Amino acid sequence: MTELARRANEDGVELEGLAITPTQVAGVQALIDSGTVNDKLARQVIDGVLAGEGEPAEVVEKRGLVVVSDEGALGAAVDEVIAANPDVADKIRAGKVQAAGALIGQVMKAMRGQADAGKVRELVLAKLT
Repeated sequence: MTELARRANEDGVELEGLAITPTQVAGVQALIDSGTVNDKLARQVIDGVLAGEGEPAEVVEKRGLVVVSDEGALGAAVDEVIAANPDVADKIRAGKVQAAGALIGQVMKAMRGQADAGKVRELVLAKLT
């Protein structure tokens, strides 16, 4: 709702004036709740719905916006980021677990925001602790 309110303010219209129905909003929320999309991807789904690209599930399919939680794909991205950042990896190995955020962010960037952040965190910590 916050995202929709922001967009309505940007467009200078009431919330009801946006080209998205309550059913479509519920559809976006259902996609988030099921783990199909994360908050970032949900914004892109809303973009598609507002642009007239169809229902939320159709936008996800057309744009390929599904969250990646496959350990194989995520593991490869995690390995690349660890290899590219040995200093951060060493900090995590030394017990500074909060440094994992830097690596998680880089994996998310490499995966265009489509990675399951929780799964990425698990993989980073499993590999370095």
